[in-house]
Amino acid sequence: MKPVRLLSSVLTVGGWTLLSRLLGFVRDVFITNLIGPGPVMDAFVAAFRLPNMFRRFFAEGAFNAAFVPMFSKRLEAGDDPEGFAAQAMSGLALVLILLCALAMIFMPGFIWVTAEGFYGDERFDMAVDFGRVVFPYIFFISLAALVSGMLNAAGRFAAAAAAPVLLNVMLCVTMGLAALTGYVSVVEALIWTIPLAGVAQLVWVWRDLRHAGLRLRPTRPRLSPDMRRLIAVAVPAALAGGVVQINLLVGQLVASNYSGAVSWLYAADRLYQLPLGVVGIAIGIVLLPDLSRRLKSGDEAGSREALSRAGEMSLALTLPAAVALVVVPLPLVSVLFERGAFTADDTAATALAVAIYGLGLPAFVLQKVVQPVFFAREDTRSPFRYAIVAMVVNAVIAVGLAPVIGWFAAALATTVAAWAMLLLLVLGARKFGETTRFDARFRARAWRIALASALMGLVLAGLMLLLGPLFGMPGLRWLALLALIGLGGLSYFAFGTLTRAFSLAELKSRLRRSA
Repeated sequence: MKPVRLLSSVLTVGGWTLLSRLLGFVRDVFITNLIGPGPVMDAFVAAFRLPNMFRRFFAEGAFNAAFVPMFSKRLEAGDDPEGFAAQAMSGLALVLILLCALAMIFMPGFIWVTAEGFYGDERFDMAVDFGRVVFPYIFFISLAALVSGMLNAAGRFAAAAAAPVLLNVMLCVTMGLAALTGYVSVVEALIWTIPLAGVAQLVWVWRDLRHAGLRLRPTRPRLSPDMRRLIAVAVPAALAGGVVQINLLVGQLVASNYSGAVSWLYAADRLYQLPLGVVGIAIGIVLLPDLSRRLKSGDEAGSREALSRAGEMSLALTLPAAVALVVVPLPLVSVLFERGAFTADDTAATALAVAIYGLGLPAFVLQKVVQPVFFAREDTRSPFRYAIVAMVVNAVIAVGLAPVIGWFAAALATTVAAWAMLLLLVLGARKFGETTRFDARFRARAWRIALASALMGLVLAGLMLLLGPLFGMPGLRWLALLALIGLGGLSYFAFGTLTRAFSLAELKSRLRRSA
């Protein structure tokens, strides 16, 4: 894959992810306004976090970190990639069936471990009931992720990137209908639609396999040498993913002892996840199979070029977003969420969490760039060790500072742990040699991107003073937010061009060649 295709593929994945995240905002506006911060929303967040947590193990996270490089290399060499994928799918499906059965039986224990503060009040029983409905989502979305990994390895990114759109469309439609008709409660419509959306996503990506020239037929699970190798690579990645999820659970445990805090962190998480998903996850999805194929063919120079351009693209898109989240979180949260059951006090608390998460956004995104360096070489043990260190950092800060500063210690811990993880990944990648280090062009442009982002931050602060009164006017607040984002974006591109952080002529040339 040439660098120009890397750019176009990232734009394809990022575009669909952006649409999904925008629809996700609509979904979260529905949730925060029709349900609102409180016991029911807290219970839903805790319940839905369970399948999302295990999804990181079996879907786009740990399993694909092992599966995609191995499948990509087999696809490059013509070494029966479809047979390998069929074995992997059958083994994964068996594990998922067992996991779902255990979750149905022991759901109260799952909720107690992940949201201990709920025990003894109404939130606990609701979370158990909700969890039993939504947990089967993990089965369908994990199989969909395996199929998506096959498509990504074949260079077909659109269908896999578009699949999450189905989830958000279905959730928005069913919640809207429930609110309008009153036939069922909004939360009932929400939780029952989630597993159905998982089925829809699996069907969606499976249909695209034929267009990719691939077939996937279920087979009897067996522990072949290929599966032993896959397990050996996947288990450390799963453990690393488990550490990341433990970080989130520590935050939830801390927040569950403060009324409304789980909901505030959820809303803040959805906001900073927008640039993380559009940039970081998109680049990671495209970069992993690309590096795997380059390593298989011995293209070391191309590997360094792809890594450096991915890092450059990440900084150019992430740093301004991080500055915006830190400088103007209040109008973002107010306009997007403050209505219905979501009050001004909820806005203030959520905005604080958004600003703290914004400080960690560059680290979250750059992790997605550096991790494929390890995964493409089938090294999942090193990221696991680094994740353990990050987990300790997270736990010490979250638990240690909560009695002093309160619930937002959870957000602060997440951000500090993200930077610790990134530092360890960058230092650890040095063992692979020069091909895993960013090139001179990246280093020359990184500080310019940072300067352009800082100058944009000053512009945003000034615009806040000018537009501030408009954010309190119901008819004008959306226009004020669009003006704030639009003028801030224009200033960033102007400063970026002046500082030579990026070249618009070069970007146009690359887009023209990759079209």
